[in-house]
Amino acid sequence: MLLDRLLEHIDVHVDYFSLCLLTVGWRLRLPGPPDVMLHFVLRGRGTLRGPSGRAWPLAQGSLAIVPKGTVHVLESGSNAKRERRVNALPAGAKAPARLVAGSPDQANLVVACGLIRVRYGRSLRVFDQLRDVLAVDMSDCLQVQAAVEGIVAEQTKPDSGGEALMSALMTECLVHPFRHMARAEDPQLPWLAALGDARLACAVKSALDAPATRHTVGSLAKIASMSRSAFARRFSEAFGQPPMNLVRLVRLQLAAELLTRNGTLSIDAVAGRIGYSSRSHFSRAFKEHFNSSPSAFRAASVGHGL
Repeated sequence: MLLDRLLEHIDVHVDYFSLCLLTVGWRLRLPGPPDVMLHFVLRGRGTLRGPSGRAWPLAQGSLAIVPKGTVHVLESGSNAKRERRVNALPAGAKAPARLVAGSPDQANLVVACGLIRVRYGRSLRVFDQLRDVLAVDMSDCLQVQAAVEGIVAEQTKPDSGGEALMSALMTECLVHPFRHMARAEDPQLPWLAALGDARLACAVKSALDAPATRHTVGSLAKIASMSRSAFARRFSEAFGQPPMNLVRLVRLQLAAELLTRNGTLSIDAVAGRIGYSSRSHFSRAFKEHFNSSPSAFRAASVGHGL
């Protein structure tokens, strides 16, 4: 499936997690996060409110994604009148911080909250086009709760390899709601909705399947059976950047795989396989994207046993 192809190269980073504990009748007002924030309800029921006042009901297994910079409120109970205001999110904590509204011993709503960065091919930020809170009921997917609990446990007692483990667990945590949303009538994320558009999906599939082809906006528009301007506009609305940016990402991601897995291919051969006629042009593009020359990237990959 096309979604599987896109998720093959998803890059997930977890900054830190906090535990929000709320007693019935309390609300916890949180500042706009510096990056996308994920909330997962570990226990209890409540409500999440965005800056417009719109309410999203929460229950155990609810997962909510809050866009960067969005001030929001967690509430426990149907008539929260007491409030704790958090002016700044904890940063660099070695263990999950506890943000308490009310009494921690009487917490009726427990929510794991973490800052995350999710990108495709290290550049295409998956949630950049998100303009409002995204809420998904994942109560029927026990793997998501297990993944979140695993991240919290790893941060509570950090060990070697912890960052890689947390990234892997968060990737698992996100794949399930992506699947869920892809099946929904309104996928909520523009790029997921775009995959449901057969015309755009054909163009994206062509870029993924044949990265060495000399794609242009015009050729991709033809595959999508759309005018060049309509295709470019629709693609940018969905993915937040021009079509050729995705083509470039796909090519460079494939180049990284070839350099890592095939030590016999020359740099010129790798460049040719992904559609670059000039080694120097390829090397500049690769270094700009990975902050490393192709040869240095290959050496480092071999040195780390990748």
